[in-house]
Amino acid sequence: VSVKRTILVSVNPRQSSIAVGRGHSLALKSDGTLLSWGLNNAGQLGDSTNMSRSTPGAVSSASSIVAISAGYYHSLALKSDGTLLSWGNNSGGQLGDGTATARLTPGAVLNASNIVAVAASEYYSLALKSDGTLLSWGSNGTGELGDGTTTDRLTPGAVLNASNIVAVSAGYAHSLALKSDGTLLSWGSNRFGQLGDGTTTNRSTPGAVLNASHIVAIAAGSSHSVALKSDGTLLSWGFNSSGQLGDGTTMDRYTPSAVSNASHIVAIAAGVDQSLALKSDGTVLSWGFNSSGQLGDGTTTGRFTPGAVSSASNIVAISAGFIHSLALTSDGTLLSWGNNLYGQLGDGTTTDRSTPVPVLLGSLTIRLP
Repeated sequence: VSVKRTILVSVNPRQSSIAVGRGHSLALKSDGTLLSWGLNNAGQLGDSTNMSRSTPGAVSSASSIVAISAGYYHSLALKSDGTLLSWGNNSGGQLGDGTATARLTPGAVLNASNIVAVAASEYYSLALKSDGTLLSWGSNGTGELGDGTTTDRLTPGAVLNASNIVAVSAGYAHSLALKSDGTLLSWGSNRFGQLGDGTTTNRSTPGAVLNASHIVAIAAGSSHSVALKSDGTLLSWGFNSSGQLGDGTTMDRYTPSAVSNASHIVAIAAGVDQSLALKSDGTVLSWGFNSSGQLGDGTTTGRFTPGAVSSASNIVAISAGFIHSLALTSDGTLLSWGNNLYGQLGDGTTTDRSTPVPVLLGSLTIRLP
């Protein structure tokens, strides 16, 4: 992809206890506190240092957390009282604290209340309110804040023409929102058709994704999008140079089309150029780019259609990042695979893994969905 790459963090409830950024990982403990590990160049681990870590450690001053999201170099956490915390890089105002200054420990996002879900991108952030409306803040060069402008914003403001929203997801510079009637909205960058409106024209306010109905979950990758239908099948659209759309081709799609060989899906996640899907039997499918083993199939060979992640069973939640992934099992074991340059797999090493390995949690327990 010719633009800077980022990650996706979906707000599907199945995924809210684990989150993957560019080179860091987050996990929500059963007691409402947080763990973090991996890259920490901008303070995204929230432990008051800039020191990277290859095993999980505590995020400072974070309690009563119910959901998390990891951006490129920043992190968001939703508290049980509906307020938000943020930390890490803030060069685009993505922390929402009224400044562009990085923060090494969690602090409050301003003017954010009654929040029920969050999504962090590279340089911007989104939040879903309990009344079904959306807030956005941070970088806005291609209209990704959805406020009708391309002006950056250091504190949350309203996304225009967005109501009855039940889920939100942020890609590199495009955003997706799921409405209560099962239809989709999109806005922001559209260079590769990732807005799904049949064009490659950027949009600074939400508009309809074409041919998308009966949708129950969404995932925005760097420049591609994936949607889960109520019948357990998948749609995808946007950039496809690495087969991340899972349709057997490398052809970009400007409107949604079917992902091949994907059925009985219950959750989805999208990384920079790869996609993941959790099946109802607790197994995981992956497809797309595989340079560091991020497909988890024991190889570094890309795949244009879904195939099985090795040794992944009894999975209840998934998260895909820049080029690594996490999966949570029903017994609380946390698995990771892919790139490990910064220790983001949490296994105590910096060795890439092409099949899932356990994150070193010790006696720590992760909250199950």
